Amino acid sequence: MKYRWTSVAWSIAYLLLLLSLSTPFLIITTLFMIIPAALLFTTLNTRQFILTIVPVWLVLGLISPFYILIAAYLIVPALVMGRRYKKKATASSTIFAGTITLLGEFLLLLLLGKTLFQFDLYSYVYDVLNEMRTMALSPMQEFGMGSFLGGSSEDLSNNSRAFIQVIPMALIMSSFVITVITHSIVRPILNSMGYAVPKLKPARDWRIPKSFIWYYLIATVIQLLFFKSDNSFMVMITANLVPLLRVCFIIQTIGFFFFIAHERNWNRIIPVMLAVMAIMLPPLWIIGIIDLVVPLREMVAKSKR
Repeated sequence: MKYRWTSVAWSIAYLLLLLSLSTPFLIITTLFMIIPAALLFTTLNTRQFILTIVPVWLVLGLISPFYILIAAYLIVPALVMGRRYKKKATASSTIFAGTITLLGEFLLLLLLGKTLFQFDLYSYVYDVLNEMRTMALSPMQEFGMGSFLGGSSEDLSNNSRAFIQVIPMALIMSSFVITVITHSIVRPILNSMGYAVPKLKPARDWRIPKSFIWYYLIATVIQLLFFKSDNSFMVMITANLVPLLRVCFIIQTIGFFFFIAHERNWNRIIPVMLAVMAIMLPPLWIIGIIDLVVPLREMVAKSKR
């Protein structure tokens, strides 16, 4: 893409998204924060990209230096994904690279906060949960119903620890979701501009390695052994690993639904509805395990013949 009005339009979108971080819309806009920079880096040469980004950063700097730090933080995964697009890398490798980059930045941010600013994550979570509890408790107490929302400090402390234990999974899922959303929007836009970008495999071809079954069994056994253990490290690992593996099995289940729909020539809405059910009804992930253990897809294909 030559340096034209579309570049200016995306730079304005980039500026507005960064400014939205100071508004209540940040929960939504954060999901799309990487898109403009990734598009600009992919479609412009290095000189044009710098000429487009620098004015945005100058405007942000005039408002608050904080925006510059956020922009620098978020531009890294955009550059990583943009570079993969330029190389015409596979969609899965691009998503993986973007996810790892975002996750690494999240972890680096926590590390810097701990070492440089003595940021205590446990105290922060405890204070937030306590404040939420107080806000919910105050109006109830006016009607003499405060006992329903009671809870000791020990309960609050346990909830804080439980919340912290699942933060790794939350960071992984957040990084993955942001990257997938970015790719889902950037790829068709680039294709419309004449840039051939590989797409993900069809949902019917989604399959995970069979070894994930063993990982899940091992993680489940460890979780049972350390359920009431004082070893917080092992508890944290299993508290994150088991749910993540279940997410993988849900992906396998969705892949099976789309496969059978394709083989049986079902209406397209049917596998979509089944996929939603697989996400909303957790027990359905067992179908993904069965699909890994038993060659269900081969059986479906064979019966069709």
